[in-house]
Amino acid sequence: MSAVLSPDRILKELTDLWVSMGKEGHAEEGAGVLRACSMTLLVLSEAADDVQRLGETLAALMPEHPARTILIRLRPEGGRELSERVYAQCWMPFGQRRQICCEQIEIMASDAALDDLPAVVLPLAVSDLPVILWCRSPRLVNMPEFGRIASMARKVMLDSGQLPDPKAALRRLAVASSGNVLLGDLAWTRLTRWREMLSQVFENRERLAQLASVSSARVVFGNGWETAAWYMAAWVGGALESVGVKVAPKVIPGEGTLRVELEGPDLRVSLERQDERLVVSVNELSHCTSLPQPSDYLTMREELGIVRPDSVYNRTLASAVALAYATD
Repeated sequence: MSAVLSPDRILKELTDLWVSMGKEGHAEEGAGVLRACSMTLLVLSEAADDVQRLGETLAALMPEHPARTILIRLRPEGGRELSERVYAQCWMPFGQRRQICCEQIEIMASDAALDDLPAVVLPLAVSDLPVILWCRSPRLVNMPEFGRIASMARKVMLDSGQLPDPKAALRRLAVASSGNVLLGDLAWTRLTRWREMLSQVFENRERLAQLASVSSARVVFGNGWETAAWYMAAWVGGALESVGVKVAPKVIPGEGTLRVELEGPDLRVSLERQDERLVVSVNELSHCTSLPQPSDYLTMREELGIVRPDSVYNRTLASAVALAYATD
């Protein structure tokens, strides 16, 4: 273990890895291997995280979003220590003989070595391709070193639902969104299906005509879903305002995950998760649609496909902060 890692040595190890894999591929299959890369994916996680589960998530993402992955595993204790290993993630498309592989670099770092990470990571990023940062460590977000690490990335993704102070997390994201870095919040990404289904309710002309009668909107949230509730309430409020309906949505603590309710004299609409289903109720009628439990794979797959500023998210984030602090 060394206090200083040499990026040149790591790059040489990657080159040697490809040479070795190429020889093995030709010897075993006769078709070799194909290197795939569309970005540098920098992942910050705690050393205590389930590394097998995280590895499975990254492996599942690679066929659709191939990347040179740099996984930083953080330990709170220890001196200015860094260690690394390189390996490859490979898969063979159906009906083909040639493997497709992505590079992966794993670096173990102590908190004391966080200041050294940019000097190590930057030379390892693939030239002319974006650097995407996925921060899985809630405590790192509030550390001063996080800003320097995040500044290397074109897009930064985190999960505000895991942060200890949901309102403060939203406000901090709103401040960061005013810069040049794209932001992705997995708490917002989990709401995509909810927003789609609520929008579909009002594709019906009769329901759309009743939308003007909506007089109240509520979002009830359970443990771990507070930031998602503020997002959903802000989005609902904005959608209603866009058609001339001014309603101040209420966000209320409760049980379960989320429940969204719209009410008017002749209209009652609600959305609620029940196990693996999203139950949509309109007056006395209900129907269900599949809604798998949120996973890192599903949310990251969606976020990695967003490469431009998301105006809907940015507007909703600003509104969510205003709504959250207006209730204090």
